[in-house]
Amino acid sequence: MSAEAPVSPPPAAPADTADEQQPQQQQQQFDGDEGLTLRALVSSKEAGVIIGRGGATIATIRSESNVKAGVSKVVPGVNDRILSVGGSVDGVAKAYSLVAQTVLENPSSTLPAGEEAPVPSSSTSIRLLISHLLIGSVIGKGGAKIRQIQDLSGARMVASKEMLPQSTERIVEVSGSAEAVRLAIAEISKCLIEDWDRSQGTVLYHPGSENGIVGNGYPSAQGSYGARRTSGGPNAAGGFRRSSAGFDATRERQPSGDGQARGPGGEPVSSSDPNYREQKISIPSDMVGCIIGRGGTKINEIRRLSGSKISIAKTAHDETGERMFVISGLPANNEKALFLLYNQLESEKDRRVQSVAEEDQAQETA
Repeated sequence: MSAEAPVSPPPAAPADTADEQQPQQQQQQFDGDEGLTLRALVSSKEAGVIIGRGGATIATIRSESNVKAGVSKVVPGVNDRILSVGGSVDGVAKAYSLVAQTVLENPSSTLPAGEEAPVPSSSTSIRLLISHLLIGSVIGKGGAKIRQIQDLSGARMVASKEMLPQSTERIVEVSGSAEAVRLAIAEISKCLIEDWDRSQGTVLYHPGSENGIVGNGYPSAQGSYGARRTSGGPNAAGGFRRSSAGFDATRERQPSGDGQARGPGGEPVSSSDPNYREQKISIPSDMVGCIIGRGGTKINEIRRLSGSKISIAKTAHDETGERMFVISGLPANNEKALFLLYNQLESEKDRRVQSVAEEDQAQETA
């Protein structure tokens, strides 16, 4: 199957609402399995340039690249916004090259009075948001794939080591000319589509969520890479998936932690239930212990609170050294289980950072 087969272009959204559309509202159904949604982090100033007056610029980008594209709403006190582009591999790559060119042609920095404008740069950066579960597909074994993409495109690529707060997405920064950005993003998109099934359970990043600013603070869990069918039930739709609304933290606790998937009233849910879903996520081996807890206390608590069945592989599933967690149950329960799992990971990361900082401070004062 070619990753570059043509996809019928979706209709462009009205230009006057371009700056008010959430990324999830751009994720419409496509015919075929060759499309994807690729998100990027942009500053508020860059977002203004990309949208343009009355939405004219982003409307032109949509038209010229045959994609759906939108920028998330402004969050007070937060400098970053999300640019979301959905379409064929070629369309998405072209759209991001147009974005790069637009940013290059419209520098957003404000110069102090009396200073001369700098020579326009021929290079810019796109901060792609890539699922932690798929980052290995872009980097490749021993970094072979990312070097190949850099050599092919002429772009420079840097993958962050840490996941963004309250999410399982990492930044892959692509720097270079507009054409280099186009070539690199086309190759990245192909990598994501090839391994799309591994992205199930991705928790998307929302700027401001680390400060409790966005929504109810509970991130949505979904795989948003590639327009393919999700696994786990008859209602899993192909194409771009809308994010779910998260779970209600005030919901009554489930009465059992025995590992059996359960419904809202605590009744057992079997895999024959039409709403039964199964999601797989990979967790770094050195973080598994903090999720399981002493004698399994923490994982049993997550099972009890969420109502989902959670199984953990005894050994790593590939060369990354990560272990597979299988979460099974009703969609809302799985959503809650994912949040609790990733919240536990965030807490452990913070604890380790704090521990290192305290050790450094102790050495300085010794």
